[in-house]
Amino acid sequence: MKIGIGIGDDNIIMNIKITYDWLLEYLETDADPYEMQKFLSLCGPSIETVEKIGEDYVFDIEITSNRIDMASVFGVAQEAQAILPLFGKKAKLKFNPLQTYSFENLKAEPTKTHKLSVQIEDPALVSRFTAIVLDNVLIALSPDVISKRLKLSGIKSINNVVDISNYLMISLGQPVHMFDYDQIKDGVMKVRRSKKGEKLTTLDSKELILPGDDIVIEDGSGRLIDLCGIMGGENSSIKDDTTRIVFFVQTYDKKAIRKTSMLTGQRTLAATYFEKGLDPERVESTFAYGIELLQELTEGVVCSELTDIYPHKKQETHVKAYLKDIQRVIGVPIEEEKVTSILTHLGFIVEKHEDTELAYPDGVYFDVTVPTYRVDDVSIQEDIIEEVARVYGYHNLPNTISPLTYIKQPKHISNLHTVQYRTKYFLKHLGLHEFLNYSMVSGDLLSTLDYQISNHLKIANTISSEIEHMRTSLLPSLIKNMKDNSGRKNHLKLFEFAKIYEPRAGDLPQELHRLGIVVNTDFDDLKGIISALFQELNIGNILVKSGEHKLMSNAASIYRGDDMIGSFGTLHQKYAEKLNLTEQMYIAEIDFESIIQNYQIQHTFKAPLQYAMVKLDLTVIKKMSYQKMRDISFENSKLLQNIEYVSSFENKISLRFYFSSETKNITEKEALLELEQIRTALNS
Repeated sequence: MKIGIGIGDDNIIMNIKITYDWLLEYLETDADPYEMQKFLSLCGPSIETVEKIGEDYVFDIEITSNRIDMASVFGVAQEAQAILPLFGKKAKLKFNPLQTYSFENLKAEPTKTHKLSVQIEDPALVSRFTAIVLDNVLIALSPDVISKRLKLSGIKSINNVVDISNYLMISLGQPVHMFDYDQIKDGVMKVRRSKKGEKLTTLDSKELILPGDDIVIEDGSGRLIDLCGIMGGENSSIKDDTTRIVFFVQTYDKKAIRKTSMLTGQRTLAATYFEKGLDPERVESTFAYGIELLQELTEGVVCSELTDIYPHKKQETHVKAYLKDIQRVIGVPIEEEKVTSILTHLGFIVEKHEDTELAYPDGVYFDVTVPTYRVDDVSIQEDIIEEVARVYGYHNLPNTISPLTYIKQPKHISNLHTVQYRTKYFLKHLGLHEFLNYSMVSGDLLSTLDYQISNHLKIANTISSEIEHMRTSLLPSLIKNMKDNSGRKNHLKLFEFAKIYEPRAGDLPQELHRLGIVVNTDFDDLKGIISALFQELNIGNILVKSGEHKLMSNAASIYRGDDMIGSFGTLHQKYAEKLNLTEQMYIAEIDFESIIQNYQIQHTFKAPLQYAMVKLDLTVIKKMSYQKMRDISFENSKLLQNIEYVSSFENKISLRFYFSSETKNITEKEALLELEQIRTALNS
C-alpha cells in the first residue's frame, strides 16, 4: 500500500507527496512550482516530479533517511527558505510552527475532568509520551481543503478526526494517534513489551501474532489496544458514534519499531517515520497544533489533565566551524555573511567569534547551535561544511580533482583476491560453471544429507525455510544445484567459491573460505580437475590417500604434507536415492585457506627442449593411484618429459607419454624401449 510515501528495500530513500498550495501556507515565495523543483533539487531534497492536478501542483519529493526532519510540508518550506534566495527568488517562512504552538495555549474544562492514566513499563521504549482527553467530539467529514490536500498526497480522507491525525503527520512530520476513550477500560494506557504469541487485530482487520518484544499498549483490562508506532487496534478505533477521544503524540525507540514492522509485515506510513528516529522536542508543537485543529473542526473540548512523560529532555548541541576550513574544503572564498545566512535559514543559531589560538591566529569561527531535530545528523565541523556546500550549490564549486591516494590492501586480502581470480579463471577454462548460492540452506536439505542441524547457526527472522541455516559446507548447495539442472545438459561441471560458517560458543562464527566442485562425468575427471588446479597454482607436495567422508563412497583425502586440505569422491548411493538422482555425482570440497597460504604466483622456469618430442599411448590395468603411476613412470625412464591422462574404462586406464632428449633427436624405436620399461614397472 502506498500512502504518500515510497519505501525502498534498503530503507534508505522515502518519497513524500505534498502540494504547492499547502507549501505556501508556511512559505512566502515568488518561485513557481517548476522553479522550486529545479532549485531545491540542486541543493536540497530532490523533487522528482511536479504534476498539475486541477488548480494545484503535486510535488513527489525524495527524502534520504538521515533527513527525516525534511519529510513534511514545514521541513520542505524550511529548506526552500535557505535555498531559493541564492537563485534570486524571494523565500521567507510566514511562521514557524515549532515556535508558534506550545502547551501554554491548552486549557482544561474544570467541570469535566476525565481520568487518564499513562504508565510506561520500560522508559527505553518511549522517549516522550503526551496525551489528553477531549469530549463533545463531533465526527463528520473534513473541510474540503484538508480532504483535498490529503487526497493529493496519496492519503484517503476518512473523517475529520482521522484526517487531522494524517494532516498533522504530513504538515510537521510527526505521526499522532486518536483512540475512542470509551473503549479504553478504566482510562488506563500501559506501554510495555509484548509477549511472544500475543494477538492483536489492527485497524485494517488483520489479526497479528506478535513476535515478542514489540511496543504495545494495553488498557485497564489487559487488552492490547495498540501496536505502537505502526497501527492501532480495531478495538479502540474511532467510530461514527465516538464522542470522546484520547489524543496522544509520542516518540518511540526507532530500532524496536523497525524490527516489529519488518517481522509483522506492517509497513505503514507511521512506522516509516518512527523507525528513522523522530525528535521528541517536536511533540509539543504537533500536540498543540492538533488540539487547535480538533477544537476547531470537531467542536471538541479538553476534559483531562495534560499527560507529558518526558524523562530525558533532548538537548541542543554546539559545533565549532572555522571559516578558513569551510573555504578550504569547498574551494571557494565564501563570505562570513553568506555562511551565517545559509545556516540561520536552515534552523541553526550562529554566533561569530575571533579565535586567537596559535593554530588559527585571528581566525574567524562560528559557534553553531544545532537544533534538536538535527542533532543526530550534525555533530562535527565537516557536517556544518556539508550543509554550507550543498546550499551554496555543488554546481558552483570549482571542478578540481584531488590527488589520488592509493590505499594498499592487507596482504592476506590481496592474496585472497589474486588466488580466487586465478582459480575461477582456470576452472572456467576447464569447462566448469560457477554457481553463487545463498550462505544459508534449508533444514530439510541438511536432514536429507544427515547433517546435524544443531551444529548450524539458525537465522532468527528468515523470510523462507529454504534459507534458514548458515552453511558449514558448500556441498549441500552444489548437490541441489546439480539436481535442479540435471537433464538440461549431458555433462555438468559446477563449482562454487564461498565462505562457510562454523559456530563458536559465545562468539561470532568462524568464517572460512572453501572451494566446492560437483561433476556428473566420472571420478577420474574430478580427480584430474583437482590435480590440474594444484599444478596451475604451483602447489606441490600434494598426496592423495584413501579417506572417509560422510557424503562419499570411495572417498579420497587430499594432503599437503601432514595437513588434510580436502576430500573428493562419489556421492554415496543412499543420498542419491534420497534425492531421487538419475545420474551419479562426483563431489569435492577443498580448504581454500590452505591454497591461499601455499600457492606460488610464479612458475619455475624451465627452458623448452631443443629437440623433437615422441608421443606414445599406453593402456594398462589400473592397480594403483594415478599419482603413483606417474612417480613409477618417471623413475623408470630418463627420456620421459610429461604424462597426460587420456581416458579410463572399467579397470583400465589410458595414458599419453612424451619422450625427448636434451642432447639429440631420438627415434620412435628408442621411445618404445623407454615405454616398455615403464609398462614392465607398472605391471609388476
